Amino acid sequence: MSNLETGQDIAVLGPGEPCTSVEVLTPREVPLGGLRAMTVYRTLPQRGRSLVGAWCFLDHYGPDDVSITGGMNVSRHPHTGLATVSWLFTGGINHLDSAGVAAPVLPGELNLMLAGRGITHQELSAPGTKLLHGVQLWYALPEGARFGDNGFAHYAPEPVHVEGMTASVFIGELLSSVSPVDTRTTPLLGAELLLEPGARVSFAVRPDFEHAVLAESDELVVNGTALAHRSLAYVPTGADTLTLEAGDHGARVILLGGVPFGEEIVMWWNFVGRDHDEIVEFRRRYQAELGFEAEDPRDAGKPPLFGEFPEGQPAPIPAPVLPLTRLRSRR
Repeated sequence: MSNLETGQDIAVLGPGEPCTSVEVLTPREVPLGGLRAMTVYRTLPQRGRSLVGAWCFLDHYGPDDVSITGGMNVSRHPHTGLATVSWLFTGGINHLDSAGVAAPVLPGELNLMLAGRGITHQELSAPGTKLLHGVQLWYALPEGARFGDNGFAHYAPEPVHVEGMTASVFIGELLSSVSPVDTRTTPLLGAELLLEPGARVSFAVRPDFEHAVLAESDELVVNGTALAHRSLAYVPTGADTLTLEAGDHGARVILLGGVPFGEEIVMWWNFVGRDHDEIVEFRRRYQAELGFEAEDPRDAGKPPLFGEFPEGQPAPIPAPVLPLTRLRSRR
């Protein structure tokens, strides 16, 4: 394990000791579509940290008054080389994708979409939703799975109660709760934790995992480090314990973890690839398949990547213009 500021090695902790080498990542505000636009708070990726395990994207939003902002209004758009994880606290979203899946996103229930080699989908606030509140997560698929078939999984975890905390484990394993969802990637953890007011809870985690702790609803202390509302604490590999401390109002926490991904990726817009040229091709083929641009001769005869979509839906989103410089890989 290394000190995040100096790069010097520090001692490996003994059993049950929380790692105090915690890095705090603050969110940036991003408007999400439309003239009024719902604001999301993005803590991954950042310039200094792109991945926590295979997790490569974390947007946190709400509670959002849909009557003011219009809520979630993200029409058809593409993904490659990743999986999306939708987890709601309040409200509802309707998911529709080019693999033929139409499904509601409901509070406390996981919806996971595997893009594989390519997919398009849309996410729209469900009729009747007044407040929308949740997180949108992505994780990168490894080399052996990123060109695989599309997939979709739904899972409603049974909450697990320990003193001072309730956990809903939607991916991986924690506190003897095991999610059955096959992620097709390196080992991962995803859970919602509800801490009671004033609770101080310590629990075992895998020491080969790095972890990210989102202070979703309130301030929090993570392994002795204070964390502001909406900020993310990064805890490196090497310790087998996390200690969380809530304030007087309690706290809702999103806990993510995974073994270090071990592959360099290139992320741009909604694509995950391995180099600049792959991203260029993904964009080019999406633009052509959806009729925004003419097909490039280099793609003649290639099977479609992004699938068919039902008629009568909102117009798809065109890809933005690529930067003038080559996209750089990140880890």
